[in-house]
Amino acid sequence: MSLPQFEVLQPATLGEALKILSEVKGAEPIAGGTNLIVDMRAGTHRPRVVVDVAALHDLPLIRNRATVGGNLVTAAPCSDTAPALLTLDAEVKLASVRGTRRVPLEKFLVNAFSTVRRLDELLISVRFPIPSATATGAFRKMGLRKISCMAKVDVAVMLDADATGRCTSARIALAAASPVAVRARAAEATLVGKVLTPEAIATAASLTAKAAVPRAGSEYKLSVVQGLARRLLAEAALGLERGGANA
Repeated sequence: MSLPQFEVLQPATLGEALKILSEVKGAEPIAGGTNLIVDMRAGTHRPRVVVDVAALHDLPLIRNRATVGGNLVTAAPCSDTAPALLTLDAEVKLASVRGTRRVPLEKFLVNAFSTVRRLDELLISVRFPIPSATATGAFRKMGLRKISCMAKVDVAVMLDADATGRCTSARIALAAASPVAVRARAAEATLVGKVLTPEAIATAASLTAKAAVPRAGSEYKLSVVQGLARRLLAEAALGLERGGANA
């Protein structure tokens, strides 16, 4: 299907881009265009004006197509970057002509394809604290193909422990098994203060599955989430025994 007619504006600066978004009703920013172009071809989204921010030095791309910011702003349930960034306690920085504001990623993501970003705002950066030298993390994506496929389930974990082997920090996030990427808070809480035994990990994995809310007909994802969580937590626990990710 061909693209609908639209106007392309190419601002030279971030300030110019923000001014356009504040003044032109219905203007949509585009960087990689992975989701926007597909939606426009399908006719599900018809912006009258598209603001090309790909060349702005303030917003460098990391690939020829697709951007981290675009992936987060789209807020697709199958986002691969969101669960990994959630385990890092990431926050996003939003800019408009009114100024900037920082929002924790967990609060930025509201629902499927919905965020707290206002129409005249651009996501200009993603920040997170540097993990401790002993922390270790893991991520797995379950899909139907090995390359270029939407996730059926994403799970990410980040663990830290003290010298006695007791867990001091646990972060577990999942995507594609809920309307939006989420932290498994109950699962995290059950690990903190405990030695990461197979029994403790199994309990946390079960609670991770309870944080999932798959669509009707996709209940199989509950078992997948539990299995992936158990595997990743065991991998991370082993990594801690070996001295952490930076050892």
